Amino acid sequence: MKLRKIIHVDMDAFYASVEQLDDPELRGKAIAVGGGSKRGVVAAASYEARKFGVKSAMSGALAHKLCPQLIFVKTNFDRYREISQRIRKIFFEYTDLVEPLSLDEAYLDVTENKKGNPSATLIAKEIREKIKEKTGLNASAGISINKFVAKIASDYNKPNGQKTVHPEEVEDFIQALEIRKFHGVGKVTATKMYSLGIFTGADLKGKSLAFLQENFGKSGPYYYNTVRGIHLSEVKPNRIRKSLGAERTFLENISSEIFMLERLEHIAEEIERRLKKSQVAGKTITLKIKYSDFSLQTRSKTLSYYIASKELILETAKELLYQEKMKNSVRLLGISLSNLNTEDRTKKQSEEPEEVYVQMKFDF
Repeated sequence: MKLRKIIHVDMDAFYASVEQLDDPELRGKAIAVGGGSKRGVVAAASYEARKFGVKSAMSGALAHKLCPQLIFVKTNFDRYREISQRIRKIFFEYTDLVEPLSLDEAYLDVTENKKGNPSATLIAKEIREKIKEKTGLNASAGISINKFVAKIASDYNKPNGQKTVHPEEVEDFIQALEIRKFHGVGKVTATKMYSLGIFTGADLKGKSLAFLQENFGKSGPYYYNTVRGIHLSEVKPNRIRKSLGAERTFLENISSEIFMLERLEHIAEEIERRLKKSQVAGKTITLKIKYSDFSLQTRSKTLSYYIASKELILETAKELLYQEKMKNSVRLLGISLSNLNTEDRTKKQSEEPEEVYVQMKFDF
């Protein structure tokens, strides 16, 4: 198979940068987009705030403690989507193979591109310059032969930089990575890997396929191939959604089931709206409960038919809520719908024969 030329473009502190772009008074200051209240959560932090340790998904209270001068700004997703669409138009000037991951990042396959430019490195530079010209925002990029390496590379020279990992450099690059950099390796898996003497990509490469399958099950072959630069996932312009959900964090912990049902009804309404917009339905309903002690519990039920209505979603969520007694007061509730009616297409794609990976040199 001919090696691909993949670019991962990642906007720098996107939400915070948009706010600083729109309000000159915020430029050069430590800002956090999101809630600064007791239960608020940081959605994004400017680089000025990150110097103090403020980061996304952090509680607003902790963020303010780390950076007392932090300025909190409310999210404005309509504005973020507007700019995101302008950025995507730039991507499509170069290739139709664009796979958005979120409003602020995307994969591009430029192996064959509309500009006829053989250098993915130069294309990435040109795209970043054009984004700056059209939006006033900075973007970083990673360039390599597959999505895995390109995504990691895009983080190397942030902000406003890029890194190319050439085909002949891929294996050395991966072997030097800390194991936590590998997609799918969270805290639990990392702890297990550490216990097995796996701290870097090089340590991982030293383990046999049989060893990895024995210790990590179905993920074993993924780790075995990825550390050897074999990552065949293509850039998918039309990513098929596998789940859809919504959740709410409460200002005060709640213990009354009546209040919980009221919150679940609002969540179910939101999910119904999103399902209609996406024109999908699902069979598996999952109730997510985060207690006041921050412990997390999920309860799921799979139906024999697809549902998309608020009433049926709420009915199943209620059943899951009453499945067992609450062990504590609740700070967050969420509902998600999976096993969607889009997955037949996913299955069909996965049954197509994979191409054989061949390492070769070419203009990058």
